[in-house]
Amino acid sequence: MSAEVITTISPTTEEPILTRNGISSQELEQLPEVATQAFESWRKTSLQQRKDIIKKALEILDERKDELATELTVQMGRPIAYTAKEVTTAIKRAEFLLRVSDDVLQDTPGEPEQGFRRFIRKVPVGPVLIIFAWNYPYLILVNGLIPALLSGNTVILKPSPQTPTVAEQVAKAFTEAGLPNGVIHYFHSGSPTIIESIVRNPKIALVCFTGSVAGGLAVQKAASDRIVNVGLELGGKDPAYVCGDVDIAWAAEEIVDGAVFNSGQSCCSIERVYVDEKIHDEFVAAVQNVLKGYKLGDPLDKGTHVGPVISRRSKETIEAHIKDALDKGAVNATPENETFSKLPDRGNFVVPTVLTNVDHSMKVMKDETFGPVIPIMKVKGDDEAVQLMNDSEFGLTASIWTKNTEKGYELCERVEAGTVFVNRCDYPSPDLAWTGWKNSGKGVTLSRYGFDQFVKLKSYHLKDYPK
Repeated sequence: MSAEVITTISPTTEEPILTRNGISSQELEQLPEVATQAFESWRKTSLQQRKDIIKKALEILDERKDELATELTVQMGRPIAYTAKEVTTAIKRAEFLLRVSDDVLQDTPGEPEQGFRRFIRKVPVGPVLIIFAWNYPYLILVNGLIPALLSGNTVILKPSPQTPTVAEQVAKAFTEAGLPNGVIHYFHSGSPTIIESIVRNPKIALVCFTGSVAGGLAVQKAASDRIVNVGLELGGKDPAYVCGDVDIAWAAEEIVDGAVFNSGQSCCSIERVYVDEKIHDEFVAAVQNVLKGYKLGDPLDKGTHVGPVISRRSKETIEAHIKDALDKGAVNATPENETFSKLPDRGNFVVPTVLTNVDHSMKVMKDETFGPVIPIMKVKGDDEAVQLMNDSEFGLTASIWTKNTEKGYELCERVEAGTVFVNRCDYPSPDLAWTGWKNSGKGVTLSRYGFDQFVKLKSYHLKDYPK
């Protein structure tokens, strides 16, 4: 019996809603052993067999999406109007990875030569540890789980203590779909020591971590005394640049959604907005007009747009960023909205806040806020906007908003980010590489390249017997 009891606190009521027993040291030692044993048989199954099981599991998850959606809303606070879509989007991502897997995982032939056969084979690495966050748990999990299984690896899942049922539901669906015993395991823990211990286990062949920069650095440090790959999907401070030629009302709608959706709790949320000085005031007014129509409140109400942030600590951090900006001369330009002025008595609710007169001396323009805040900074033009967009330790995504899409493309060439958008934001497309620059991470998920970390290359050099 583990001494660790993990309690999930509702972000809506601040009351305990779930408890889970953490894993004991003995159980922790056994997990990689069991995963290694299962790997020896799973790696020998055909790709078609793996695909069939995954397709069945996805069907099961789709059938249960409403149940899964309610669990997500209760555990992490995203409004119920949106949570089922996370499950369906995760399934669509998985379906793309299934479609390309035959081509991606096939052997690569060498140059033809009489009397020789040479080719490169992609073989699975072994047991994979996936540590994933609470903010989009199904989407994040699919990024690693599906290519890991398709490639022939076994998987150990470590969910966030905030959304413990995600790993349980996924493991259950795959078991019902016919996945052999031992191919997927999960464990619960809130202890950094436990995480460090399993990361150091020599039977773990790959570590995939999604979370904070501090968490990623801790995982990387724990893995540093042995040769093992570590994939990191970390934070962001994603900028948007609104050019002077846009349809202002449309751009305001899109950018508010990109900044406030999921209470701003996305690594690729818009966290800072640069606006051409020619349209600055009109754009701010349009943003205010959009926010007047938003409803902040109970996430189980189907009419709610914005629910609570995940924790009291998160709420305090966001409010500290807002206070720092106001103390340094920013202006609170948040519009009047009845649901903003009458917050629920309980819960970690943060008003979607518009700040103007901001600059890079303020935390809200430099540090990851991870909340529903829209800081808007006036710029003279393209060069200043690009310079400010690149003035960050992060480089996950960035967006340009303009009617001149060719100009948008040219500006994207100058922006330092793993994904650049024109007239869109906050959308990891499954056919494109999801990768962070700078302190936003390392490694790739999604796209054809999302399989690379889950395989190692083995070259076959075969010569005909000379006699």
